[in-house]
Amino acid sequence: MMHTCCLVFVFQLLSISGAMESSIVGGRVAKPHSRPYMASLQVRGHHICGGILIREDFILTAAHCKKDEQMTVVLGAHDITKEEDSQQRIQVKYHPHPEFNGQFDNDIMLLELKKNATLNKYVKPIGLPKKGGKIPANIECAVAGWGLTGDKSQSPVLREAKEKMQSSSKCKNKWGEYFNVDHMICTTFPKGGICQGDSGGPLICNTKPQGITAFTSSDCNDPRYPHVFTKVHAFLPWIKEVMQGLGDAE
Repeated sequence: MMHTCCLVFVFQLLSISGAMESSIVGGRVAKPHSRPYMASLQVRGHHICGGILIREDFILTAAHCKKDEQMTVVLGAHDITKEEDSQQRIQVKYHPHPEFNGQFDNDIMLLELKKNATLNKYVKPIGLPKKGGKIPANIECAVAGWGLTGDKSQSPVLREAKEKMQSSSKCKNKWGEYFNVDHMICTTFPKGGICQGDSGGPLICNTKPQGITAFTSSDCNDPRYPHVFTKVHAFLPWIKEVMQGLGDAE
């Protein structure tokens, strides 16, 4: 009973502040502009989430990153505290998944750019995985973001780290009702090492974004709780529909 109580409490904390607290802990500084698909989602000039450019006019991120005020996407960035010549700043329209209810399932969102990004060596979209493709357990994947570091300060530069794919059965055993096997994947990581990228940031496996960072425990370094990601290929039909202009913007 105590475990259930604490687990629910952890999730309540994350539902309020998860987007601000998800982070890369450990790992390393990414080579500048080596991930030209990465996006910093900002409100009033403050980084709140990560995302990925999947077409010149669409960003893929987590639905819980949606805010009630105008959001700006920063593309082509390495150091988000500086106005680098490579950066492009574009406002967006929100397309959260229609079945996301503020909890944990269907935590995926498209951001429609109000003007197309200019594609160049600093800004390039990343291709999506194929529908139905399976990701083997224990394969090494990468996460990246500008979130909090081990000393709880926000990293001004893009950081990256490695995590290993965990089997769905182990994820389900640990997270129980919160883990939807059809819509989620999860990873394991060394104790005291790395943590996840910013909410909405990618889990890259075999060069493809297989996951969108969704949730973890309030102590994201706790190896007992795998990091959970929205499974991208499970939502490919919806993504295609929105990008064809069939989704309603908010």
